[in-house]
Amino acid sequence: MKKPRFLLSLTNDDNDYQIEQTSAAQQAARKLGVELQIVYAGNDGIVQSQQLLSSIHSTNAPRPDAIIFEPAGSTAHPQVVRAAAAAGIGVVLLNSNADYISELRRHCQVPVFAITSNHEEIGRIQGRQVGALLPAGGIVLYIQGPSDSSAAKQRYTGFLETKPENVQLRALKAHWTEASAHKTVSSFLCLSTSRQAKIEAVCAQDDSMAMGARKAFEECSELRKAWQKMAFLGCDGLPKTGQEWVRSNLLTATIFIPPNADQAIEMMVKSIASGVLPPERTFTIAKSFPAVEVLIQSARARGAARG
Repeated sequence: MKKPRFLLSLTNDDNDYQIEQTSAAQQAARKLGVELQIVYAGNDGIVQSQQLLSSIHSTNAPRPDAIIFEPAGSTAHPQVVRAAAAAGIGVVLLNSNADYISELRRHCQVPVFAITSNHEEIGRIQGRQVGALLPAGGIVLYIQGPSDSSAAKQRYTGFLETKPENVQLRALKAHWTEASAHKTVSSFLCLSTSRQAKIEAVCAQDDSMAMGARKAFEECSELRKAWQKMAFLGCDGLPKTGQEWVRSNLLTATIFIPPNADQAIEMMVKSIASGVLPPERTFTIAKSFPAVEVLIQSARARGAARG
């Protein structure tokens, strides 16, 4: 029996979550006997579309039995996915949603499904974290992912649902990397009005952006004392990065979002072998790290120490 061939397309190779996705996928592929090719889109949806279509229409190499991808731009590549399904190639959409999945499942003979984080719930958790850490409210510098990212939009929507009314936002956008957030926040801090704002916390939609923001504050000499009192919050919460940064007091809190590329490979292998379609959509479970209750106790302790 031939080894199944899967293609995994990720948004970039310099974000800790995407790096963990790579590692998890490689481990699952070795365990299940899958021949896995991984490509990176450089945060460019057009590049990603070209990568996927090249593999689907390849005449020089065997086509994959399945493609697994996390959209790098504003679109979940409906034309690409339809081309894959028409060619008998299964598809897993990671960390996104698309209406075409229901349509294709009704008419195609190959597995088509999605595995995603519940991004609105991630935003809600982060809003609760901010409420726990800032019971008296204040100004929060909020760093979103790119404008064309559905995950960034959904996390922001969820955040607004649970953010306390006494918390005001100053919102910036970056590109899911430490370098992009460092550049964005450094530019923000060049403005005298920004330096004069009493920012109580920095809340980023992923850990790498939170660390980039922290670095920018560290480099701003006028805020040398102020930034040391700020809370820095991120998302992804992977054991060797986000969680370790919390333990080292580089971040105040994060949200553990389990990688799902390995789960996608396992579900696709099982579906191909059994002929049974997986659920149309599977959600992974995100958790606050540390728990929100712990953050509330920590904020109370700091308040008692000051008072």
